[in-house]
Amino acid sequence: MPHHCHIRLNGIDMHIAEQGEGPLVLLLHGRPETWYSWRHQIDALAAAGYRVVAPDQRGYGATDRPAAIDQYSIFHLVGDVVALIHELGEERAVVGHDWGSMVACNTALLRPQVVRGVVAVSIPPLPRETRPPLTVTAQRFGDGFYQNYFQEPGVAEADLGKDVATTLRLAFAGVRAAEPSEGFLGLFAEPGALPAWLTEEDLVTFVEQFTTSGFAGGLNWYRNLDRSREQTAAWQDVPITPPSLYISGEHDAMRTVYPMDDAVRAIVPGLRGIADVPGCGHWTQQERPEAATGALLDFLRGL
Repeated sequence: MPHHCHIRLNGIDMHIAEQGEGPLVLLLHGRPETWYSWRHQIDALAAAGYRVVAPDQRGYGATDRPAAIDQYSIFHLVGDVVALIHELGEERAVVGHDWGSMVACNTALLRPQVVRGVVAVSIPPLPRETRPPLTVTAQRFGDGFYQNYFQEPGVAEADLGKDVATTLRLAFAGVRAAEPSEGFLGLFAEPGALPAWLTEEDLVTFVEQFTTSGFAGGLNWYRNLDRSREQTAAWQDVPITPPSLYISGEHDAMRTVYPMDDAVRAIVPGLRGIADVPGCGHWTQQERPEAATGALLDFLRGL
């Protein structure tokens, strides 16, 4: 079982789950997730001889949630990761799922000297946009696209927080609506039952965590998309140099939003492989833990 504690770093108290001894593997969750989304990998990686640390990232779970929107830029998120690595006295691999993938890849981009290897799960390493990201998504998918819908403070918080259990059930287990409506929840129709990979106990754990934390912190990550692009102008076309791996579910809808195309491959010269997980959707490490963990271990052993 992981040990839980809080570490003061980068102006916030960060909650982490830690288990095992050996080279450090840092696991960064996406949205709407917490450290708990790595529950399968924590045990398996620790048993394989790694020191595994899964934090609740800024704005999530039992970690602090600054009120100001501008406290969630990519520099803040990467700063948290770098400070955590230093606090742990390590320089090792960083693994991220969904939004955590973007943080992991930007950590490898901005501070490659503290990252020995980086793994992107679901979302591949992304080149810096030549236009503001929210302009791109609005033009590609319309102003009602969920990332654009999240921009108005208070609106999405009220929508997602109205019934936390329903929100998370739809996010994790909902099926794509035949006629999607505006917003995030409008993308999904009620599932007939929870999928085999998500137990009622798992769902209760996530509901308890988000009932405590709310959704504002995670939404503020999206509200910094354009700001973070402006701040990283000096890294335009700079490659991610540490060895890297991309893991993707065969049926992950994010593959259409963020394809693994030539532009992506150009910024990861150290890409060591792409692991396609058959029969898997977006919640890769939860849906197919054996496949995800196996790909991780193969990569880590090669560092």
